[in-house]
Amino acid sequence: MTLIKSISGFRGTIGGRLGDTLNPVDIAKSVAAFASLRERVVSRKYRRKIVVGYDARISGEMVARVTCGTLMGMGFDVVNIGLATTPTTELAVTMESACGGIILTASHNPRQWNALKFLNERGEFLPPEEAGEVVRCANNDDYEFADVDSLGCHVRNRTYDQRHIEVVKDLELVDVEAIRRAHFTVAVDAVNSVGGIIIPKLLGQLGVTQVTMLNGEPTGDFAHNPEPLKENLSEIRNVMRRGRHDIGFVVDPDVDRLALVCEDGTMFGEENTLVAVADYVLQHTPGNTVSNLSSTRGLRDVTEKYGCNYTPAAVGEVNVVSKMKETGAVIGGEGNGGVIYPAAHSGRDALVGIALILTHLAKLGCKTSELRDSLPQYYISKNRIDLEPKTDIFSLLQKIKDIYKEQQVTDIDGVKIDFPDKWVHLRKSNTEPIIRVYAEAHTREEADALAQQLVDLAYSMI
Repeated sequence: MTLIKSISGFRGTIGGRLGDTLNPVDIAKSVAAFASLRERVVSRKYRRKIVVGYDARISGEMVARVTCGTLMGMGFDVVNIGLATTPTTELAVTMESACGGIILTASHNPRQWNALKFLNERGEFLPPEEAGEVVRCANNDDYEFADVDSLGCHVRNRTYDQRHIEVVKDLELVDVEAIRRAHFTVAVDAVNSVGGIIIPKLLGQLGVTQVTMLNGEPTGDFAHNPEPLKENLSEIRNVMRRGRHDIGFVVDPDVDRLALVCEDGTMFGEENTLVAVADYVLQHTPGNTVSNLSSTRGLRDVTEKYGCNYTPAAVGEVNVVSKMKETGAVIGGEGNGGVIYPAAHSGRDALVGIALILTHLAKLGCKTSELRDSLPQYYISKNRIDLEPKTDIFSLLQKIKDIYKEQQVTDIDGVKIDFPDKWVHLRKSNTEPIIRVYAEAHTREEADALAQQLVDLAYSMI
């Protein structure tokens, strides 16, 4: 059984039996539940209109057709923007004054997976209580379809890639002329999804004319594991080692995460994407910052360097966005390469990250590796604990919390233990039957040792 219904959306592998996988019937049920709950925000301002966008997965067209048809059957007009990034879809919701949106993407999951991620009228992911209500409604078939005189209509709109690019170019801190004068040579790995469509357009309009595209054809048949981690990026790293490119950009299939490769083929570090962007933004617009509990301390250090305040949030984009609004943050995001820049919109956006990084490099006049080395130096070790079906996760985490009660412990999302010079965070995944264990220290050895210490402790208690 791979069908996962959670506050993060509905995710599963394609095909199989009802209730076990992401099949047409279960897709329709989840879409109908979401549409039913969108009735609450339909008003003069927000029409009965929902935006649908999807990445280039092989199953994308099938899932999109079922989704669009179901929305029409629920009496909602559909604006189908076709192959589109997650941030493009988020922007389209507000530009259309729609009452919601649906993004069809399983993010970094392999090709056999797909997912439905639901957006509210602000183009943001649903808060936990609303997302939980969608799950309840879908499980109970608690929805009603429209009669023949109230069916919705379907409109295709393929203008939103350019409208997204215009939003990025118009940002005050994006200096197109500085980027153009820098004459950057760039390599891009778009992992055979929608990044291969929009990123070359963005780079061209930013004045970057020397671009090497890898896996740019949006076939959905991913050339490698689509998560933008070092172990999956040997191809672009080999290209960069030849010394002919200034920077390499890597995105995931829905283009909300951004990883960087330095001019010598070494990794910039996905944790450092947000830190580098924040370093540039805070120089020009000092203000508060936010990242999730599993993200590097580097953002806190950079924030404090500029005399500003950093606040942690629970893991999950919706939680980070909520905390950013609460604190009035000028920049925030997640340590997986997710940059959230409210001056553009309140969602992770690799295009925004690309434009700000290029501007930063152009103004500094330095190599990508030199920018990386100027940032606070930390190492994160990412591990997991595989759970048994009957594991009492709450009890397990409580025992660990009690053992480390003499340290600074944060429990707003799992258990994070802060030591003076390192930290470790344990939290249950929303999408897999595992506990994620992230640890950070000033050396890789210290981080690995701390993570392994907690993994071993947890397994001894299961």
